Amino acid sequence: MGSIKSGTRRYRQINLAFFMAGFVTFITLYDVQPLLPEFSREFGVAAAWGSLPLSITTCALAVAMLFAGTISETMGRKKVMVASLVATSLLAFLTSQTSTLPELVAVRLVQGVVLAGLPAVAMAYLSEEIAPASLTSAIGLYISGNAIGGMTGRIFTATMTELVSWRSALAVIGIACFLLSLYFAKSLPPSENFKQRPFAARYFFTSLFKQLQDPGLLCLYGISFLIMGSFVTLYNYITFRLLGSPYYLSQSLVSLIFLVYMLGSFSSSMVGGQVERFGRSRMLFLTIATMVAGALITLAHDVPTVVAGIGVFTCGFFGAHTIASAWVGSRAKSARAQAASLYLFFYYLGSSVSGTVGGLFWARHGWVGVVLLIMGLLCLGLFLLKALTLCAEGSCNAKNAVARLDALSS
Repeated sequence: MGSIKSGTRRYRQINLAFFMAGFVTFITLYDVQPLLPEFSREFGVAAAWGSLPLSITTCALAVAMLFAGTISETMGRKKVMVASLVATSLLAFLTSQTSTLPELVAVRLVQGVVLAGLPAVAMAYLSEEIAPASLTSAIGLYISGNAIGGMTGRIFTATMTELVSWRSALAVIGIACFLLSLYFAKSLPPSENFKQRPFAARYFFTSLFKQLQDPGLLCLYGISFLIMGSFVTLYNYITFRLLGSPYYLSQSLVSLIFLVYMLGSFSSSMVGGQVERFGRSRMLFLTIATMVAGALITLAHDVPTVVAGIGVFTCGFFGAHTIASAWVGSRAKSARAQAASLYLFFYYLGSSVSGTVGGLFWARHGWVGVVLLIMGLLCLGLFLLKALTLCAEGSCNAKNAVARLDALSS
């Protein structure tokens, strides 16, 4: 475990570097999300097909995430993260040069693969370098960068698309992210607690299998799949709803909805302190319940109430993601990079699966169908949380029993 505590100079240096890294990751990953209706219109395809430039990226990211942690244990944490950020920046620029949907999907597929080098490795780096008491707040600040990057990318691309073109927007994002990647490479301190090991295929598979044997981690992986699937589904298809009847809002106006990401950034930063006060289980239940409430509010017909519901939903999501991801880091006793990789594998797999399936619900049942899908996913998440709580209590009772036996034997 790390020893860097909050409030120190090194802690601030690491957090600023990872804030920038999270910004680059999410701006390049989600800059196409507000463009999905534009892709459907320009390439003449249905909403589910128009969502592929996002879904294919998150799907590739999910699979590549499984290997990223192991590669970082051979090559080093920082090297893998820097290579990931630089490559995704260059590919973001390359997307602006595509002229057909297959070309765009192909570039975004490769971008999903190279993006994997940052998220899973970032969580492993933070778990190794940051003191346990400061870990949740550090991950919360990193996720704040994710939130602001996602918000900026969505608003910028939508506005630039209306003023110039979506290709110009993606080109500017690629150049800006390349410069931020260079800053990350220069400012992030090298790992101090990282122990390099040679690559071994057997270790890769056995370490993944070991993480899948822990029922508590399995519950956390399932929760990540469900909350991220809900989140992406809502944001994918709210744009279709507000661009169409009876609202007919402009692309740039609809993109302002993503300003609620600022609430998500605040939520992820704040929730760390509340976890220490009220406990993980209680706070995770509260944040998922908040997502449920927000989704129900979006069923309203007036735009201000819909936006308020999205804001409530977003706060709940970022809080839940912060708690669950930090819980994985502390529950995994070994091979933390693999544990984090599996968490993010299910996280982005949920984005890909539900993000595309949501298009079928939208086509057949409209926004009510989308909300019903989200509600079903979140109810399953609450069920898994109950199972996770029982697992945590069982582990605690087992440890106490062992401690009592040791005391009696001594």
